[in-house]
Amino acid sequence: MAPLLFRIFLIAVALYAFWRGGRDERVVATTCVLGALLTHLSISPVAQRYDQIELGTFLVDVAVLAGFTMVALRSNRFWPLWAAGLQLTTLLGHIMKGVNQELLPQAYGAALQFWSYPILLILLVGTYRAHQRSRQEQGKLAEAG
Repeated sequence: MAPLLFRIFLIAVALYAFWRGGRDERVVATTCVLGALLTHLSISPVAQRYDQIELGTFLVDVAVLAGFTMVALRSNRFWPLWAAGLQLTTLLGHIMKGVNQELLPQAYGAALQFWSYPILLILLVGTYRAHQRSRQEQGKLAEAG
C-alpha cells in the first residue's frame, strides 16, 4: 500500500509543480519522477532487497542529489537547499550499509525511503509559494499598467 500512496503523492505534487511552479519547481519535480522511476527499475528483487548495498539505487540517489544541488546553487530560493540536504541524508543510508553490512535490511530500506516524503512536501510548499509570488507580481504589474 505504501508504494502506491507514494506514487500518487509523487504524481500529484509533480503535476502541481508543472502547473503552478517555476523553473526550479519543474526541474526538481522532473528529478523526483525520474529518480523514482529509475529506482524502481534498478532495485533488487523483493526477496533480496536491501540485503546488500543497492548499487543501482545508490547511483540514482547520487544523480538526484546532483540535480537538487544544481537547482539549489542557482536558485534565489531557500527550499532547494532543504531538498538537497534531505537527499544527502538519504545517501547516508547507503554509507551506513557500506560501513555495517549487518545493518538490518528493514532499517536500510527505511533510511532510503523515509526522506522522499518530506522532499515532496518541500517541493509542494515551494511550488505554492512560487505561485503566490507570481500572482503578486502580476497584480503589481496590473496596478502599474
